Amino acid sequence: MIVNDKKLPDLPPPASTVGLVGWMRTNLFSSPTYTVLTLIVAYLLWITVIPAIQWAFINADWAGDSRDACTSGGACWVFIGARFNQFIYGFYPETEYWRIDVLFVMLAILIAALVYEGTPKRGWISAFTLIVFPIIAFFLLYGGSFGLEVVETHKWGGLSLTLVLALVGIVASLPIGVLLALGRRSEMPVVRSFCTVFIEMWRGVPLITILFMASVMLPLFAPEEIDFDKLLRALIGITLFQSAYMAEVIRGGLQAIPKGQYEAADALGLSYWKKMGLIVLPQALKIMIPGIVNTFIALFKDTSLVLIIGLFDLLAIVQAALSDPKWLGYSIEGYTFVAFVFWVFCFGMSRYSQFLERKLHTGHGAR
Repeated sequence: MIVNDKKLPDLPPPASTVGLVGWMRTNLFSSPTYTVLTLIVAYLLWITVIPAIQWAFINADWAGDSRDACTSGGACWVFIGARFNQFIYGFYPETEYWRIDVLFVMLAILIAALVYEGTPKRGWISAFTLIVFPIIAFFLLYGGSFGLEVVETHKWGGLSLTLVLALVGIVASLPIGVLLALGRRSEMPVVRSFCTVFIEMWRGVPLITILFMASVMLPLFAPEEIDFDKLLRALIGITLFQSAYMAEVIRGGLQAIPKGQYEAADALGLSYWKKMGLIVLPQALKIMIPGIVNTFIALFKDTSLVLIIGLFDLLAIVQAALSDPKWLGYSIEGYTFVAFVFWVFCFGMSRYSQFLERKLHTGHGAR
C-alpha cells in the first residue's frame, strides 16, 4: 500500500465566488427575495438616473451668454455661468471682488492646515482662525479702514453671505451651548432655572419667528444711539437659536459620562472648572461629535431662511435671478446648483466628523 505524504497545493476558489461575480452573488443575488429587490432597484435606476445623466451632462449646454445658446433640450448651464459671479458675491461691487477672493483663499488654507495632522503649531493656527481671522474678515468685507471702500451689509449676498452666517453661527453657538449645558446641570437653582428657561424657550420657537423678532423687535430694546445692522440681528438670532439646540446635544454627552469620572476628579481635588475642562468635557465632546456636526449641518442649511428679513443668501440670489425675464424657465438648473453647493459643504462636514470619530475612538472611562 502506497501512502502519499506530500502536501497538495491549495486549489483556487471557484470563479463564481470571487471578484465582481462573487460579490454580486453574495450581496445582490444571494436569495430569490434579494434577486427581485435588485432587479426592481436596477429598473428604477434605469428610468431615473440614466435620463438625469443625459439631461445634466450629455444633452446639456455649457457655453454661451444668453438663453439663445440653450438649444439642445438638456440642462442650460449657461444660466449658471452667466450669473455665477452674482451667485458667489451677491451685490458686492465688482471692483472689490478681490477682497472676498482673499478671504476664500485664507479660509481654505486655514481649514487645510487644521485638517492635516502633520501641520506644525496647529494650536496657534486654531487660535488665529478663531480670533484673528474673523477680525481680518470683517475689515476686508466691510472696509472703512486701510483705504478700503466701505461696502454696506445690504450689498453682501450669495455664497459669501451664506458662509458668513454659517461660520459665525457655528463658532459662536458651540461655546454658548457648552455654558448653557453646564448651567442646566448646575447645582445652583438660579443658574439652572435661567438656562432651562432659555433653552426651552428658544427651542420651542421656529427659526423664522426668531429672525422676525431679531429683525423687528431687537432694535426696540436697544438704546437709540446703537444701530443694529440687519445682518447683525440675523447673526444674533441664529446664534442664540442654535445655541439652545447645541446645549441639549452637549447635555446628552455630559450625561453619558460615567459617574466614576466625576468622582475621580473630585477625589483628585480638582475645582469645578478644571474637572469639566480637563476630565469631563473632553470625553463628552468625543461622544457628541455626530450630534454636534448634525447641528452644524442644520445651521448651514437654515441660513437660507434669512430671505424673509431681506438678506439675499445663495438661495435667495438664485431665486431673484430666476425672476429675470431673460432667464425665465430655468428654475431646475438654478435649484440644482444650489442643492449641489449645499451638499458639497454638508457632505464635507459629515465626512470630517466621521474621520474624527474614528481617530478619537479610544473607548470610555470605567464606571
